[in-house]
Amino acid sequence: MKKFFLDGTNLTIEMIYEIAVAKKGEVLIELTPESRKKMEASRAYVDKIVEGGEAVYGINTGFGALSDKHIPKKDLAKLQYNLIRSHCTGVGANFPRIITRAIMLLRANCLASGYSGVSLACVELLFDFLHHDICPHVPEKGSVGASGDLAPLSHIALALIGEGEVEYNHQSMPSSEAIKLIKKEPAQLKAKDGLALINGTAVMAALGSLALYEAERVVKMADIACAMTLEAVRGTKRAYDLDISLLKPQPGQIKVAKNLTHLLSEISEIAESHKDCGKVQDPYSLRCVPQVHGAIRQALDHARDVLSIEINAVTDNPLIFVDKDKVVSGGNFHGEAVALCMDYLTMGLSELANISERRVEKMMNPTFSDLPAFLTKESGLNSGLMIAHVTMAALASENKYLSHPASVDSIPTSTDKEDHVSMGVTSGRKLLEGLRNLKNCLAIEFLCNTQGVELLRPLKLNQALESVQELIREKVDPITDDRVFSHDINAITALISNFKILEVVEKQIGELE
Repeated sequence: MKKFFLDGTNLTIEMIYEIAVAKKGEVLIELTPESRKKMEASRAYVDKIVEGGEAVYGINTGFGALSDKHIPKKDLAKLQYNLIRSHCTGVGANFPRIITRAIMLLRANCLASGYSGVSLACVELLFDFLHHDICPHVPEKGSVGASGDLAPLSHIALALIGEGEVEYNHQSMPSSEAIKLIKKEPAQLKAKDGLALINGTAVMAALGSLALYEAERVVKMADIACAMTLEAVRGTKRAYDLDISLLKPQPGQIKVAKNLTHLLSEISEIAESHKDCGKVQDPYSLRCVPQVHGAIRQALDHARDVLSIEINAVTDNPLIFVDKDKVVSGGNFHGEAVALCMDYLTMGLSELANISERRVEKMMNPTFSDLPAFLTKESGLNSGLMIAHVTMAALASENKYLSHPASVDSIPTSTDKEDHVSMGVTSGRKLLEGLRNLKNCLAIEFLCNTQGVELLRPLKLNQALESVQELIREKVDPITDDRVFSHDINAITALISNFKILEVVEKQIGELE
């Protein structure tokens, strides 16, 4: 079991992924002593306000457009329960387990900072859910990305008070039953607790963080796919010469040029067979990969900068400043920075799918590749990978419309008090869908280039790329006659999703940039 200590400032993208994918009993999460102390102090400050009776937003008032309504002390607990119940308005399919776990972790980390006045027991129950793998049912639609991700977070809060539905031990059940099975009690809400649980950017930040973790590895596999395609079509690696990129020193471009040089530094039997062919240059989809894949690396770098701040930010409202003896209502729940960076990253991933599709077209086309049409020996009788390319074209095209930014939209709510919103959850959902499409696109490129290499046998790739060929051959046989290729695509997509393709290469030549 791996132990993590949270204080609201020390969470990383890697920690989020590791905890989100962990199974029951694999992780233990605790607050640091300093975090517990700060949380207890801010809770005491809220209790003091309750006893004093002065109207303070979020503690003893209504919410949003109802903030001018002063709520009597006797009704403050009911106010929090009503808030959660009324805000459970999510619709659509539930978020997958990994996303919901990341959301719970991010919400707990925000509250651990000690500026929210939330009861310690609420955060400890979130940890219990993570430890025991209790996963609330959280509909993925219903947040506009400002005033917090209110609807989805409310479904998590509903589970904490024993009124929601959860997945536990592979069964759907009332959260009250799951809480009882782990020998705990539902959260007993006090003033401010409900608002603190649902007000913040945890949902969009979770979507962005998980997408970023995967995308940073998928883009390296896109470099590997390019190198294998270059070999299959017997292209030239001259354009990857680092001296070229040093004259246009975009950081991402230099990384990709180094990766491709590294991947192709050992001369393969295939490359040796055509070294005297006199080929000077390839189409842009091969020649300009450092420039294109490199630009996407910089989109990833920007996303990491933004998300690394957001996952350790205090995004609640109002905020309790115990040392300064004040409660301040502001707008840290607004997700504009996260929404913009996720839209930008979606565009980058779309471009990866776009250029990958063009490389596949080059392998389909015997005029360019000098390989059999559609990579099948008996074309006509066999259609080969003709329609696999069509599927890839559909996915690449879909990613283009997913690239329309959600963050440029805004729709006023709450009688125009909440009159500008980020649509950050929509940006995050689009990003993850675009990433799924990209992985399928790269799977099709690997299906094609491994088949292209088969058609060049007995010539072999270099050791690093041959390890990919062998890995894929463990799951996907060489193509001799037509078959159901969707099984092959799914098998290779799994090798991308679990990062096995990247692992076998880095085992041979070290870590790619």
